[in-house]
Amino acid sequence: MSTAFEPLAAGDLKLRNRIVMAPMTRSRADGTLPTAGTAAYYAQRATAGLIVTEGVQPSVIGQGYPFTPGLHSAEQVAAWRPVTDAVHAAGGTIVAQLMHTGRIGHPSTTEAVGHGALTPVGPSPVKAAGQIFTPTGPREHVVPDELTEEQIARTVADFASAARHAVAAGFDGVEVHGANGYLLHQFLATNANRRTDRWGGSPENRARFTLEVTRAVAAAIGSGRTGIRLSPANGLGDTAEDDHATLYPLLVAALDRLDLAYLHLVEAGDPSLTPALRAAWSGTFILNPADADADGAGQQGRLGLVGSGKADAVSFGRLYISNPDLVARLAAGAELAEPDLSRAYGGDHRGYTDYPTLDGTPPVL
Repeated sequence: MSTAFEPLAAGDLKLRNRIVMAPMTRSRADGTLPTAGTAAYYAQRATAGLIVTEGVQPSVIGQGYPFTPGLHSAEQVAAWRPVTDAVHAAGGTIVAQLMHTGRIGHPSTTEAVGHGALTPVGPSPVKAAGQIFTPTGPREHVVPDELTEEQIARTVADFASAARHAVAAGFDGVEVHGANGYLLHQFLATNANRRTDRWGGSPENRARFTLEVTRAVAAAIGSGRTGIRLSPANGLGDTAEDDHATLYPLLVAALDRLDLAYLHLVEAGDPSLTPALRAAWSGTFILNPADADADGAGQQGRLGLVGSGKADAVSFGRLYISNPDLVARLAAGAELAEPDLSRAYGGDHRGYTDYPTLDGTPPVL
């Protein structure tokens, strides 16, 4: 029986343990460039078996939030190199999460970084409900431009190019973001995707874009360096999937044939689907469970998912904000610090790189 503290090979990725730092937007970029603070932040957390970065836009139009980094220019590649070097110097493994936000965006965000007020894009011209944070404060979502066939091909190519940039920047691989209401998830969603061509309608057609993007990334950098994150029926970004119980087993079975490094599943939407998806996936299965306290044993219950075989590795989000040495704390059964969520997004080092370790080691700011 494996434990969460044992090493794991996930495709070409070598994990020192099975505890994964989940991707979390922190909005600390300098425009669209990672900073010295970014390097300190990830290096502090390098004892994780795998670090998945915050969402990184693969193109100009893929940016949905202010102060998020990209991987579509030579300047961005150069800025990421000190980050990956710092993580590797600390013995860690790190992948870049490629995140195109699709219709979740606003023209003022691209305008603020010098690219003009670009209208977000999506599978169909269907506005998401609610607001998004922009450089000028909360704003209503706008109606996105529907991607043309040519633009879809360009977007697939953008993901592949960003993956090559990630490897050039020193990343060990990439995670394709197919979850949480962003562009790939929008193609999967029955309410955001109203297309009647080969990219919409049936579950097979709605899954096509996710498969094409992932296939292109795997071809660009190798399937063993490519992972994907999915979140069936979680509803984020005003998404609805009326047939998710049919769609996701079909999608996961098709993705399984690509021999990827891993599948990272967020099960908050419909945990009852997890066993079927686990059974459909022959590779490394990383689980972000819906209820870490389900067995009454706190976070140790999440670690027990590895021992029971329900997952090969487990991921943690918010706890990695405030516990840079989370692995050591979990191993010791120590108290876990709660994050100050008022400083989760934007700002300086406070709430970012100033959380101490359990042994009182001063943080690297």
